[in-house]
Amino acid sequence: MRRGLLVGDVAKDLGLDVKRLVSGRARLVIDEENQYVALNQNKGHLVVNERIDREKLCAMKSPCSFGLEIVIEDPLELFSVTIEVQDINDHAPDFPKKEINLEISESTPAGAAFLLESATDPDVGINSLQSYSLKENPHFVLRQHAGADGRKYAEMVLQSGLDREKQSEHTLVLSAADGGEPQKSGTVKIHVSVLDANDNAPIFTQLIYKTSVLENMLPGTVIRVSAKDDDQGYNGEVTYSFTHLEEGSSCPFEINSHTGDIKLTGELDYEIYPSYELNLQAKDPWGLSGASKLLVEVVDVNDNSPVITLTSYSGKISEDSPPGTVVALISVQDKDSGRNGQVRLTLDENLPFRIKSSLRNYYTLVTDQIIDREKRSKYNITLTATDEGYPVLSSRNELSLDVTDINDNAPDFSQNYYSTQVMENNHPGISLLQIHATDPDQGPNARISFFLSDGEINGSPVSAYFSVHSESGVVQSLRSLDYEQMKEYKILVKAQDGGSPPLSSNVTVKILIQDQNDNPPQHLYHSHILSLVKTQT
Repeated sequence: MRRGLLVGDVAKDLGLDVKRLVSGRARLVIDEENQYVALNQNKGHLVVNERIDREKLCAMKSPCSFGLEIVIEDPLELFSVTIEVQDINDHAPDFPKKEINLEISESTPAGAAFLLESATDPDVGINSLQSYSLKENPHFVLRQHAGADGRKYAEMVLQSGLDREKQSEHTLVLSAADGGEPQKSGTVKIHVSVLDANDNAPIFTQLIYKTSVLENMLPGTVIRVSAKDDDQGYNGEVTYSFTHLEEGSSCPFEINSHTGDIKLTGELDYEIYPSYELNLQAKDPWGLSGASKLLVEVVDVNDNSPVITLTSYSGKISEDSPPGTVVALISVQDKDSGRNGQVRLTLDENLPFRIKSSLRNYYTLVTDQIIDREKRSKYNITLTATDEGYPVLSSRNELSLDVTDINDNAPDFSQNYYSTQVMENNHPGISLLQIHATDPDQGPNARISFFLSDGEINGSPVSAYFSVHSESGVVQSLRSLDYEQMKEYKILVKAQDGGSPPLSSNVTVKILIQDQNDNPPQHLYHSHILSLVKTQT
């Protein structure tokens, strides 16, 4: 499929509104190295992002599929999607060699079988290799077989005797065809050289050999196979080999052609190949052969540590988040099998968080209680993934989580009550005292401004007498004060933070006026005394 072609309408299939995909910043989480598909948020479509090669993705595995998750945030939602890749018939069967050379003794009896090298076709299902055919000839017919893994191979059966003196060479054509539409095929020539008599073929001591090895086994002998040839001398000598190995295959075993010892020469990995089926051939010097199989079971050992992946994580959380708020979406993978691949995810104790199991191998890290930034503004969270294998393997991942502030604290004055004294006849603008307040919040929520609360003094607004600096909290007298007019003043100062909505506190400030000797004595009854004197006279 070309880039951009529609794979599926996930919005429709999942019952989602396209607007939800856009507002939730929907994105794909794909385990594969290649990003085969992409998400069109505006249409809710999965489209082809790059060419998908089924044979490269899945080899002979059928059905072929790959999985992905769709993550939508605010609120967090997770959807699992499996995409099946359908095969097309884009490969023809192919033989590993251009020619097959066989040497057959003229004394070989009718019914003797000769294994032929198999063709390969990386397609699957009906598009894979389906049948062999042999060009009609008077001496040989074809017999077809299928292995336990479904692979087909052929052997050529002698149906009438050979006479080297009449014809020492025979040339045949072997064809391999798939079942695709249109059908594709490949051919190879078979050259048969007729040899003088050798009338016994080697026979293995077992039709099927079985063994098991640990995947961490060091190179060395795994098993010895043996075949017997009843001929004597040179005609009874047997050589061993593997057959039907695909060209370029990385088989980690080799066989000693003389002893039959099969050794491990490469590395085993249960997670990639849990078993091997090897076709064995024992052959005498004249081309007669016997066949057997070796089934090797690879036993899993706990050699893969769990892998922790943060699928969704912002690194911060508001302090007013209720218990159960999702902090992170986490996936944990372990390539081992059975108990070796079973994983537990835990976190450090004494933290206000807990782990919740989600979908498949996904977990969510959620809050377990209300978080107070003023008590703790940052958390270092250690996630530990531990498998249940032996020996136990684990991995750790450390998260740094910042707690963001909300305006949940009002300013707090350094005193419950302020009092100061000032001598009367002061100069206007004189500083009387400084008010102090603190706010444990952060940023604008902790920025404090001071104000005079509304009120009146002798019928005039309080702001006509006093002022307070909005930032420093310094209280000033705006006029010269007179003890004889008012001996003390009480004003109310408000401290307000910059939050939204703002929070505030009030405090009372008492200002005492000190007297100066600024007034001469006065006779309160002077005129009355004079009048009395005149009358008496």
